[in-house]
Amino acid sequence: MARWGRRYLVHSDYSKVVLTKRLTLIAKPGCHLCDDARETINAVIGELSTQCSVDFAEQSILDDEELHAKYWDEIPVVLINDAVHTIWRVEPARLTAALLEETE
Repeated sequence: MARWGRRYLVHSDYSKVVLTKRLTLIAKPGCHLCDDARETINAVIGELSTQCSVDFAEQSILDDEELHAKYWDEIPVVLINDAVHTIWRVEPARLTAALLEETE
C-alpha cells in the first residue's frame, strides 16, 4: 500500500520513497520541436521510472488563451512543478538531473 506525503509517494513498508515531480509540456499540434520534446520527455520518464515518479501532462497553446499569449513564440515549453525548465529544445541529461533533484 502507498500513500502520498508532501511531494513523495511513501510505501507502507517505508523501504521505498519515490520523489514525485509534475512535468508539463506546453505545445501545439503540428510543431516538430514539440514532437521532439515529447519523445525526449517520454524517453527520460521511462528511464527514471524506478527512481522518481513524474506526473506528465501536455497542454496546447491553442486551447488556452493565457498560455498562447505567454508562450506562443517559445514553444515547446517544459515546466517542472509549474516553473519553466526549458524552451525550444529538451536536453535529456538536463531534464534527468532536474527530475531527480530534491527541492523544498
